[in-house]
Amino acid sequence: MPSPSICRTLARGLFVATVWATAGPTMRFASAASESSLSREPTWSIPSATAVRSKVEQWPAGSVTPPVDPTQATTVQAVWDDVAAGLRDLLDTVVDVIGDHEPRAAELVAIAVRGEDPPTDWLEDPATDAFVRDAVMLWWGRELVRRGRFDEALPMLARLDVGDSVDPATVLFHRAACEHWLLKIDEAIESLDRLLERESEIPVRYASVARLLRLDIATVEKGSLDHIARRMRDVTRRLDLGRAGPTTRGVQDGVIESLDELIKRLEDQQRQNEQGGGAAGGGSGSGQGGGGRPMDESRIARGQGTGEVRKRDLVPGESWGNLPPHDREQALQQIGREFPPHYREAIEQYFKRLAAGAEDR
Repeated sequence: MPSPSICRTLARGLFVATVWATAGPTMRFASAASESSLSREPTWSIPSATAVRSKVEQWPAGSVTPPVDPTQATTVQAVWDDVAAGLRDLLDTVVDVIGDHEPRAAELVAIAVRGEDPPTDWLEDPATDAFVRDAVMLWWGRELVRRGRFDEALPMLARLDVGDSVDPATVLFHRAACEHWLLKIDEAIESLDRLLERESEIPVRYASVARLLRLDIATVEKGSLDHIARRMRDVTRRLDLGRAGPTTRGVQDGVIESLDELIKRLEDQQRQNEQGGGAAGGGSGSGQGGGGRPMDESRIARGQGTGEVRKRDLVPGESWGNLPPHDREQALQQIGREFPPHYREAIEQYFKRLAAGAEDR
């Protein structure tokens, strides 16, 4: 059976969705970002396949030297030619080469390919070579993004240096994907803008998706129904992954709080609309219904009361209607909870007149 917090979230979401639907359709996406906002001087560069190969072969810990055997040398050259032509993934190739000399990297890839979580403690070991650490961490971070584990991938991807990475486009794209899903709006826009600085040079799939993500995240308004719905989607993702700990509960509580705020705003707006409509149509009243203007002519009001009032003995110096400040505020709060806002306003004005002595005459 769903928890009470989930039930409250669904109930509030249903209420808001119903009210929102009556207001008319909304647009999901805004107009495209201007070209000028993305056409700034690139802040990063893309290393060539030859440069990456040279970096791999110069890796001191692995002693990756070109093979002596001519047949093997031809095979290796063919692999890097495929990388240069875009027929083979650069990051996969680098990690495969590292795995030939670093058993822990090969084990990590093998376990991850089976869909399991490999041991990654060795990546945090200061003794691990920085080149190996960054390349394998990027590979594993990309894998986590593909599994929808954005909150786990982002810390790893955020610490990688774009300027020193063997595949900076992959760093920026997957970092932006995490930030987009986790609704880190400003960070996502920054990462996407940096990625699109090299739009004509990065893989087409990266450029196309990045444009869509940039267009989408720029339309999200914090506290809006769209923003709340995305956070609810994130809660669902976390629960599907078996993540029901304090972080997920914190997101749930935030969703409920935002829904409460949105419902209150909608209720206040609806109340104001009703009051505006009532004031516009209340001018023709006879005065008996509490309209906005007095009777057109003097006549005896037809009250329904018995005409009896409760007697009250006043102490010396006390005037009728003078409540102590604490009791007065308590009464106003009670009125605010049980009646529309204009009742409270009328009572407040009455108390002000009392304080000025206007009601004594």
